[in-house]
Amino acid sequence: MTQPVRILLCDDHVVVRAGLLALLDSTADIEVVGEAGTGEEAIALAAKLRPDVVLMDLQLGEGMDGVETTRRLTAPPEAGRSPHVLVLTTYDTDADITRAIEAGATGYLLKAERPEELFAAIHAAAEGRTALSAPVASRVMANMRKPRPTLTDRERDILAQLAHGLGNREIAKALFISEATVKTHLGRIYDKLGVDTRSGAVAVAKEQRLLP
Repeated sequence: MTQPVRILLCDDHVVVRAGLLALLDSTADIEVVGEAGTGEEAIALAAKLRPDVVLMDLQLGEGMDGVETTRRLTAPPEAGRSPHVLVLTTYDTDADITRAIEAGATGYLLKAERPEELFAAIHAAAEGRTALSAPVASRVMANMRKPRPTLTDRERDILAQLAHGLGNREIAKALFISEATVKTHLGRIYDKLGVDTRSGAVAVAKEQRLLP
């Protein structure tokens, strides 16, 4: 018999973890070796337990979120190997999907999936194969087919400053323009990228390779 896939659960809701534990315990070829309620705890347990897959929620309350935890878990280790990360979340926005995949997630699953879909995704992730919920896969494909938005040079300048974490006043000062002008350009950038937040604009810009 092949060895069961060793899983580390990371979710800040105790009830959710209990439900996942009961579900995963119902199949013989998956073994839950640990549970974490925070990103920091997941990183410490992963180093100790060496799971094959970390089942990761995106929102983890206080402390680092699931994306940053994923980034740290999948960074090249000094010794041994990194676990694969399978995101399991209720969030399916383009920005969330992009951030998770860029951070190194092997798969992205929604919590509404059927148990057999979750089991299959876990096995796929353990083998390093991409596993996406059907709605997530559709969004990824739609974004790939979508023509890249055209930004003006000034909009690119502002977007670059945005990516460095600057506020409107700081951007205005750096580019020698007024705050009102910055706000006007930001509105146009949001419309072109189909977002309504600064972080969303940066995430889409990175996805579309609009930043240098």
